Amino acid sequence: MDWKLEGSARKTDSRVLQEQEVILEDTGEDSISESFQLLQIDVECEHLEGETLPTGSAMWCSKNVQRKQRHWEKIVAAKKSKRKQEKERRKANRVENSGICPQHSKRFLRSLTKERLLEAKHSGPRLCIDLSMTHHMSKKELSRLAGQIRRLYGSNKKADRPFWIYLTGFTTDSHLYEECLRMNDGFSSYLLDITEEDCFSLFPLETLVYLTPDSEHALEDVDLNKVYILGGLVDESIQKKVTFQKAQEHSVKTACLPIQEYMVRCQNRKNYHSEILAINQVFDILSAYFETQKWPEALKKGVSSRKGYILQNSVE
Repeated sequence: MDWKLEGSARKTDSRVLQEQEVILEDTGEDSISESFQLLQIDVECEHLEGETLPTGSAMWCSKNVQRKQRHWEKIVAAKKSKRKQEKERRKANRVENSGICPQHSKRFLRSLTKERLLEAKHSGPRLCIDLSMTHHMSKKELSRLAGQIRRLYGSNKKADRPFWIYLTGFTTDSHLYEECLRMNDGFSSYLLDITEEDCFSLFPLETLVYLTPDSEHALEDVDLNKVYILGGLVDESIQKKVTFQKAQEHSVKTACLPIQEYMVRCQNRKNYHSEILAINQVFDILSAYFETQKWPEALKKGVSSRKGYILQNSVE
């Protein structure tokens, strides 16, 4: 019985195919082209069911595909929103930690820093680093001095009221210059004056004040009409009164930081007390005083407790 039904079905299919052939012959090439276009559309819909469709193509797909498309668009939008929130959170953290205004770009801040430094060149206080005593320093000492110059310049860039810096007695063929180029990124583009000329011949002697810990006169104020000199000297053998004697040889006034006036010695295990500071530490004190006009606040910033000194009011 089954084989009879199967044979009947085959005859029916054969008859249908014959009829379709007749129809195709009658309709001609235009009808065949339209039939292939319909087949192409059907195939494309089958392939697009598992893919993300653009908005204009949703009409060709089933409701199930459209539902999946909407679900996927929600996921993508949620991810974009989450990335945006995370970016804003990181930006807010950077602003909170650095104190930089969020509306200011890095390019604007660099431009602002350059403007302040160039303004200091014409109307700000002047600081000279005397680098004429580096010929007898070891490579290790030169490296330490190059690091101090980098930190000093970095502090000056951040200052609201910067100094204009001179590096005097500084030759481009010296070992110190090579160390500065090696250790300090962008050293060749620092906004300061570099000259081989000695500080004592570069400025009128009556305008010079050599800052040295061996002076008997405490610095009272930062005068815009004066040029303050720091000895660029890192000497691990701790030679006494090198900068003080050099100032005396040229009949230049000297001054020391008012550490004795505002600070007292504190007890420590090594019983160590020293007023000798690195040039960047001295500069931090000068810069802080110039902005605040308060010596205790400025000294606290530059003189660490490791030097064996603390502010008088801390003891009281």
